[in-house]
Amino acid sequence: MPSRILKENIEIIYGRIKEKAPPHHFEFQDPFWVLITTILSHRTKDEVTDPAARRLFEQYKDPGGLSSAKQEDVERLINKVGFYKVKAERVIQAARIILEHYGGNVPVNADDLMKIPGVGRKTANVVLADSMGIPAIAVDTHVFRISRRIGLSSGKKPGDVEADLMRIIPEKLWLGFNPVMVEFGKKICRPINPKCDICNITEFCNFYRKNHAKSLKHDSNKQYG
Repeated sequence: MPSRILKENIEIIYGRIKEKAPPHHFEFQDPFWVLITTILSHRTKDEVTDPAARRLFEQYKDPGGLSSAKQEDVERLINKVGFYKVKAERVIQAARIILEHYGGNVPVNADDLMKIPGVGRKTANVVLADSMGIPAIAVDTHVFRISRRIGLSSGKKPGDVEADLMRIIPEKLWLGFNPVMVEFGKKICRPINPKCDICNITEFCNFYRKNHAKSLKHDSNKQYG
């Protein structure tokens, strides 16, 4: 459960995170291609995912084109992404489902999106927030790590972290939240060797207090000794 200080200062914390986060690159804004790109992105870096998705777009253009693709052709276009054989099957399935069950339009709610193989809550929420402007919080590896480090959530599963964040973060901040946290996680709050020395939210961060307790005590002694 987040502390009272975190709850009371959440907009300040998020504002400072935004100051440190570089602009996020969106390869697509079209909901269908945001969906396909996000399916491809699982356990794969953006610099690999985005070109693969772009090659699919250039070859197939829309759900109709991708739904009729041969799996081996899709595999060839995306073979640098992780688990590319599984993902090739899934993106073709996704295109067929959207074409056959939704008239070629991506569903506008998480429940319907998650009926598509390969689409979980994170992917559904990315599509809703980043391509449709529907408020949602997508908890990927960066959001999960940063939220737990700061102390915004102690959840052990992404769904638990999402629920905690939805309680503490005002809905007006949900749009754009995931991309900001992703970039902050790449630049500052990295998985290994986070750059706490240049972070601007250390005064609120549980991770910083736990891992820099000695330096904090030393600074305090210098100030008051």
